Amino acid sequence: MLELSIAFPVRVQNGGLFISRGIGSHPARTLTSWEVIFVERGELQIREDDHLFIVQAGESLLLRPGHRHVGEGAFPADLKFYWLHFDWLQSVAEEGGHAALLSVPQYTRVSDPQYVISLFRQFLSEQENIRRNVALECILLLILQQIAAPGPQENDNDSPGMALAWKANQIIRTQFHLPITTSSLAKELHCNADYLGRVYRRVFRLTLTEAIHRQRVLMAEKLLINNSLSLTEVARQCGFNDTSYFRQIFRKLTGLTPTGWKRLYCREHVNS
Repeated sequence: MLELSIAFPVRVQNGGLFISRGIGSHPARTLTSWEVIFVERGELQIREDDHLFIVQAGESLLLRPGHRHVGEGAFPADLKFYWLHFDWLQSVAEEGGHAALLSVPQYTRVSDPQYVISLFRQFLSEQENIRRNVALECILLLILQQIAAPGPQENDNDSPGMALAWKANQIIRTQFHLPITTSSLAKELHCNADYLGRVYRRVFRLTLTEAIHRQRVLMAEKLLINNSLSLTEVARQCGFNDTSYFRQIFRKLTGLTPTGWKRLYCREHVNS
C-alpha cells in the first residue's frame, strides 16, 4: 500500500446548492472564511463592501473574508447557484517545497461551465460521506483551477474561425433536441467538418459531440425533476433515441445515473 502525506493550502468548511423560489435575499454578513460562488442559472446581485457584483450564469465570484457582503434585492425566481466556504492556509502555502502559482480572479466567466458544475456536484456527493477525506480539498483545488483558466473571448478577431465556432455553439444550444451531428452542423454552416471541429475545440475546449451531449444532459437534469415524465420520454425530448445510451452519457457527464440525480436534487444540501 502506498501512503502519501499531502499538505493542502486550503481547508474546506462546507458547500451547498441554492435554488431560489423567488423570495428572500442574500443576508448581510462579514465572513471569516473565503466563499466561492458559481451561478448555474439566473443572475445573482451581491455587494462586497461598496462594490456591486452582478453574477450571471456561467460566472464565478470569490468573496473575501473580513469584508461585508449583502444581497441586492430579492432573489430572482430562476436563480440557481453553488457555494463553497474554505480557509486559505497561508503557512502551508509558504512552506511547500514545490510551489505553483494559481491566480484566481475575484469575478470571471469560466471557460467550461459544465465541467465546473460537475465538480460542484461531485463535491456535494463527497460531502455526504460520514468520514471526511481529502477528496473535498482536491475537488476545491480543481474548481479554483478552472476559475483561474481564461475563458473564451467571443470578440477575439485575431482567432481564425472564431465567428464560425460561436455560430455552431448557438445552433447546439437551440437545436440540441434535434438529430444534429458534426456533419450536419458543418453542412448548415457551409464549411468543412474537420475544420469546424478544430476551431470549435480551440474556442470552447470541447469537441462538437461533447458539446451536444452536455447541452442535452443539462436539459435532461431539468426534465428529470418532473416526476410525470418517464426516462424514455426525457431521453427523447433531449435528443437521445436510445435510453441506454442516454443513461451512459448522463452518468459520464454527471457521475450519477438519472435516478441518482433525482435523489441528489432532493438532498439536504440543496437549500432554498
